[in-house]
Amino acid sequence: MRPFEVVRDPLWNNIRLEPDALALVDTPGVQRLRYVRQLGHAFLVYPGATHSRFEHALGAYHLARRAVAQLEDVAGGVDPAEARTVRLAALLHDIGHYPFSHALEEAGLPNHEQLARRHLAEEPLAGALERLGEKPERLLSLIDGTARSPLAGLVSGSLDVDKLDYLSRDALMCGVPYGEIDVDRLLGSLTFAGEGGARVAALHEKGVAALESLLFAKYQMYRNVYWHHAVRSATVMFKRVVVEAIAAKRLSAADVAVATDDALLQDLLDRDTTGLARRLRERRLAKRALDIPATDLPADTADWPATDPGLAARVEVRLARELKVPDGLLLLDFPAKSGMLDVDWPLVKRDGSVTRLSGGEAGAHLGLPRVATELYRSARRLRIFVLEKTAVPERKIVELVRLPQAEIRARLDGEKSLL
Repeated sequence: MRPFEVVRDPLWNNIRLEPDALALVDTPGVQRLRYVRQLGHAFLVYPGATHSRFEHALGAYHLARRAVAQLEDVAGGVDPAEARTVRLAALLHDIGHYPFSHALEEAGLPNHEQLARRHLAEEPLAGALERLGEKPERLLSLIDGTARSPLAGLVSGSLDVDKLDYLSRDALMCGVPYGEIDVDRLLGSLTFAGEGGARVAALHEKGVAALESLLFAKYQMYRNVYWHHAVRSATVMFKRVVVEAIAAKRLSAADVAVATDDALLQDLLDRDTTGLARRLRERRLAKRALDIPATDLPADTADWPATDPGLAARVEVRLARELKVPDGLLLLDFPAKSGMLDVDWPLVKRDGSVTRLSGGEAGAHLGLPRVATELYRSARRLRIFVLEKTAVPERKIVELVRLPQAEIRARLDGEKSLL
């Protein structure tokens, strides 16, 4: 009988770690995740939200074990090597994560899936993988969603173990009732389906209501937790201070990528010239000078404040000057996640036929995709944060955000007023 360890977890109770997982958990790269908070600055609003990427990684591994076991029960024939690779990919899916959640990806730094390559190639993790016979490229393809494996959707997809764990865990640790997901029903509804001549993991129709619970939990968590105004204020302040520190060469992007939360914050406190790091430490957050729900904006309002961080930074500086912001600091925030409620999974109907839950077909079986656009808009808000009370012309800001990016750049380059 192979030895294993059991970890007590507040969400899943007991998590069983097999020897192959233990060999990876005991490496510095994975241990670093103990010191990277799952929700960044959300603990400034929800004091219990101090849980880490480490416990989330263990939770994802645990759910991957359960999902694979379910597929073995209902269909059999799951390749043991493939199953192990999927479990370990779930364990390592956040290995490249930055400190303070996704803020630095928003600021334009490479995403954490790209950074995973660096971590998987460094010792002693690389050596542990080699001894296990696991190829980093195979793990990376599962992590970034490019793998052609029948089990790939369990690691990266609209019904992956990452979402099942983080939505459930975040809700529990924040103390909110919004992340309720019928995880047992979802896992118990996993099966295999034939699609495009291949066998792939799929959802049986009996799990459709549980899938809807996942989608609604996601909407609720974004609206009430991830995009809470004080969480977003801290996030944009953090982005500004890190980006300025990197631009001034006080910090390097490479060092930031492997830092822990507290180590990075201490570096910022030691080297910050803006005062924002001290404000973050003391929870003296920027306040809302403007807060407009996206449902009050035209449906075609552009996403450039979220998707073009370089342009957004230039706009912030110019707006601060034009509006005569007392301290010269203005922060624009309009977070975007356009695929928030997208679904793309094979569905096995009760009569045995197979369809794919995506696009219009998803709306034929699920209620939420039919109203996904409006739910997404109701979760988003256009905000401007400042440190001192400032009058901000709402109509002109809305007109500015709706301008094509090329027009905004032309005004910035030609020293023309943005407003």
